[in-house]
Amino acid sequence: MKLYVLGVGDTFSEKHVTHALLLEHDGFRLAIDCPDSYRRVLRQARDRVAPERSCEAEKTLDLVAIDDVLVTHIHGDHMNGLEGVGYFKHFAQKKPLSLHTIAPVKDGLWEGRLGAPMGRLWNGSTFRELSFEDYFAWNEVTIERACRIGPFEVMARLTKHHVPTSALLVRCGTSSIGISSDTAFDPALIAWLSQADLIVHETNHGPAHTAYPDLLTLERSTRDRMHLIHYPDEHDVAKSEIPCLTEGQVIDLG
Repeated sequence: MKLYVLGVGDTFSEKHVTHALLLEHDGFRLAIDCPDSYRRVLRQARDRVAPERSCEAEKTLDLVAIDDVLVTHIHGDHMNGLEGVGYFKHFAQKKPLSLHTIAPVKDGLWEGRLGAPMGRLWNGSTFRELSFEDYFAWNEVTIERACRIGPFEVMARLTKHHVPTSALLVRCGTSSIGISSDTAFDPALIAWLSQADLIVHETNHGPAHTAYPDLLTLERSTRDRMHLIHYPDEHDVAKSEIPCLTEGQVIDLG
């Protein structure tokens, strides 16, 4: 299993793409979150990978080959790109996007975010009505119970955030990764994520995000497996005691 880091910033960032990851194993690709201008995000990530990874990245970070997207919650910095990706799959590839979310996220996606721009389209002579199912093949990511997405076993847990948000525990073979998504500081959630070999945890300004000083209170054994994401522009990456993910980074999880 490989982790591709596409975006590490928050919604206010002028330095970084917002939170976006991609998992790959044996040619199967699972995108985690889908920020604005997603195809450009993929292009930028391909341009940033190490030269020895460039051929691999050209194949992996290509929207034509990415059919599965998991969205952790409906805040724009995590899902604004879904409209464009849904259109691309619908018009360019003539197939639905496989969309994976917990049930509370799905409930808000169409009525709250996507229905207005995507539900009524002009075909050259008249308007036609479209539904969520015209664009997306939805699969429920279950809370506290494993589900299967391709080669990945995925389990979700609700975080402490403004809207329903899913942290993730993903296993593939003997490798695993825990992804916090957006959350207030929650030691119980971190203990759950700590089952994984690699912990990807957010840090930002509270109260609905996790302050960096709070993460420094964790045991060394946890911090040694943790990488930061969703950090504000002013976070000093070079001096960070917990390493930060960077765009274009690729991590082999084995």
